[in-house]
Amino acid sequence: MGNTQKNMRIYHRYLGFFLAGIMAVYALSGTVLIFRNTDFLKKDIAKERQFEPGTTIQEVGKALRIKNFTPTKTEGDLVYFKEGSYNSQTGMANYTKKELPFILDKMTAMHKATTDKPLFFLNIFFGASLLFFVISSFWMFLPKTSIFKKGMYFTLAGLILALLMIFI
Repeated sequence: MGNTQKNMRIYHRYLGFFLAGIMAVYALSGTVLIFRNTDFLKKDIAKERQFEPGTTIQEVGKALRIKNFTPTKTEGDLVYFKEGSYNSQTGMANYTKKELPFILDKMTAMHKATTDKPLFFLNIFFGASLLFFVISSFWMFLPKTSIFKKGMYFTLAGLILALLMIFI
């Protein structure tokens, strides 16, 4: 076994052990994110928010970050919408929001971290580590062995499946 092959196997093994927990978190949160446009695992949370009296209903909808916000009816100072109501005289909005349980919410937030959150460094490190796993896996077996040759067929099949999923 060559020195490069031996080192790649060692790095691959210990990086794999190191990232086992984070891979489990990303796998679980990624699966939960598939259902983000449904109510799967979500529960209703009653909320109140105070606005300046006279704030327009459109501004309230935008501030509450409710998708497809649409007022349904108005009765005096009360404006109703699917998730609750807003009193334009007092500025008080009462509404319900569907949220994931605390730990799943934190996990999905980590999964979706962008450059405006410090967690994006973890996402970059994790992505680079996964790329290393892809590359280092080709040093696990000698190229002349039947296992390596069969592995190349599986690699080709996986690549074709990924391309089909992207373009179909």
